[in-house]
Amino acid sequence: MNTVAAAGSGAPAPGSVLSGRTALVTGAGSGIGRACAVALAAAGAAVHAVDVDAASAHATALAVGGKAHVVDLADADAIASLPGDVDVLVNNAGFQHVAPLEAFPLERFERMQRVMVTAPLLLMQHCLPHMRRGGWGRIVNVSSVHGLRASANKAGYVAAKHALEGLSKVAAVEGAPHGVTSNCVNPGYVRTPLVERQLDDLAAAGPGREEALAHVLLDRTPVKRLLEPEEVAAAVVWLCGPGSGFVTGSSLTLDGGWTAN
Repeated sequence: MNTVAAAGSGAPAPGSVLSGRTALVTGAGSGIGRACAVALAAAGAAVHAVDVDAASAHATALAVGGKAHVVDLADADAIASLPGDVDVLVNNAGFQHVAPLEAFPLERFERMQRVMVTAPLLLMQHCLPHMRRGGWGRIVNVSSVHGLRASANKAGYVAAKHALEGLSKVAAVEGAPHGVTSNCVNPGYVRTPLVERQLDDLAAAGPGREEALAHVLLDRTPVKRLLEPEEVAAAVVWLCGPGSGFVTGSSLTLDGGWTAN
């Protein structure tokens, strides 16, 4: 029996999906992260909910019967306080800042890289030994269509998501002999607090909210609606399930056709 086949034997049986597995989700206090925590718990996983906001982290943990961890992922030293014995790692935490390239604040740019690139690296280093020992692991990195394409005025976010794509592929190559997969999910515009704030800012600058949604955010998207966080979470759970063991190093685009148009 080869190494990969032996590693695959550690996968959960069909029907149990993630029963007996432990998951850690960053940015779990709201939006995509909270939806992922809920969906993973529903699939049977014990969930660690990580967020910088204490109230949000505890609310999610309470909702899923999991454990809350209040951590600022920009602080590399704080990451060591998180549990490392997890089978599913969902790197979701992130934030947006919009400014022209020449005016992009260096402090903001560097913080974005720490939260969205360095923290995922450190969490992989923290969790991979447990995954390898068990012969099974799932790393899902919540990237974006901006991990595949660029938009003006989003230098920090686009740079971070492109870096996360590369990091995910390296983890896929190194994890394959140990039964560990690593993939990205790449949503378009999702109905999250981040996007709601973008809509508010656009509406305040001129057009009404509905006009801003239709003619700015969704102008290039053939499917004319926002993606729901629960739809992203469903893709994350699928990547952790028994039917996706051969899917690794991939970027699963959930963008309503945005990158095809």
